[in-house]
Amino acid sequence: MTRRPATPLPPPGERRRLREAHALTPAQLAARVGVSAGTVRAWESGRATPRGWRREAYAKLLASSAESATRAGTQTGAQESAPAGRRGGPAGRRGDPDAAVVAVRLKGSAPGGRHGPVAPEPSAFTQAPPPSSPRALAPAPFEEWDSPGPAAGLTPAQAFDALYAFCAPVLVRQTFLLTGRRDLARESVERAFQRAWERWPEVARDPDPAGWVRAAAHEWALSPWHRFRPRHRHPEPPLSDASDRALLEVLLQLPPSYRRTLLLYDGIGLDLPDTAAETEASTPATAGRLLHARETVAGRLPELSDPRVLHRRLAELASVERLRAAEPPAVRDGSERRARFWTRAAVVFTVALIGITALALRTAPTGYEPPVPPGETVRGVPPRVAPGPLSEDQRELRSKLRKEMLHGPERLAPQPR
Repeated sequence: MTRRPATPLPPPGERRRLREAHALTPAQLAARVGVSAGTVRAWESGRATPRGWRREAYAKLLASSAESATRAGTQTGAQESAPAGRRGGPAGRRGDPDAAVVAVRLKGSAPGGRHGPVAPEPSAFTQAPPPSSPRALAPAPFEEWDSPGPAAGLTPAQAFDALYAFCAPVLVRQTFLLTGRRDLARESVERAFQRAWERWPEVARDPDPAGWVRAAAHEWALSPWHRFRPRHRHPEPPLSDASDRALLEVLLQLPPSYRRTLLLYDGIGLDLPDTAAETEASTPATAGRLLHARETVAGRLPELSDPRVLHRRLAELASVERLRAAEPPAVRDGSERRARFWTRAAVVFTVALIGITALALRTAPTGYEPPVPPGETVRGVPPRVAPGPLSEDQRELRSKLRKEMLHGPERLAPQPR
């Protein structure tokens, strides 16, 4: 009996590259192999090693990804050998590496999740998705980036604009469910993307750029300092539908951490470890928050006790308001203006500090002047005694002296005879 040789398994660093080259997320690859997404991440980082039939399935899947990448590289080389006009760009132009990384990340960053695949949105800026579509809470894949050619020719600004068009409309609706305020939802998304533009190389190479921006937007929206702003003290106009108002009221009554956990798990469709990682909590604590939030919602609205029904209602509630996000160039300009402002403020503060230090050095005394010590009692010297009452003779002498002239007796001068 002969035994077939096992399929070779690439090193940990190569496993992640092959998965991303095949446009697969850890959750999608885990579903094909039959493990959890956390196990796939552990395999890719080298913290764990697959064994048994899972290792064979994992190795075969990576081998097929390597073959697909090889075929795609051969086709790309044939396209590069063609004239410049057929490639759709000038000859010899090389794209930004961060833009290519963002393209691959966006292509595989929106799987169907636990609630199934989602449909693409017709227009991210002008038209809201239908109320029954889960697209209101989870972005659809970018179908225009199926081929590696356009991604490699994107500039950083174009890659940022593509990420903004991919995530901003959905993030505004998500943030509205977290805060219940339309202006705060738009502001949170703009601030998150401004931070992303300031740290664009880091965000572009992040395994999940959409998740990076989503976490920044949710943290800004749930900041407790917004309650002290004057414009946020006035109530928002209520929703027109009574059931939507009831669901939004129940959501806003939950603590912020519970509300965010419910939105990420039952609204967007993240699994429990990813939800715990994004909310910076342990998995048991996240599970407790989720159960408590579900019990609260089911207690107020019994028809939403089923998680699938709750997911559909959250998507419908997010699609009620036609919230428009700002244009990508305006967000980039705002980020650059803020960066220039803080840079100039830091320069002014540094110059002022240097001036104050120079003035102190110029006016400070050059010698040391010791302080005057307090007085001490010297032994052998009688203390000074205060004068006592005057005697009779002393009083007469005092009155006599007072009657004399101020400058003494008159001066005697000789008289001639």
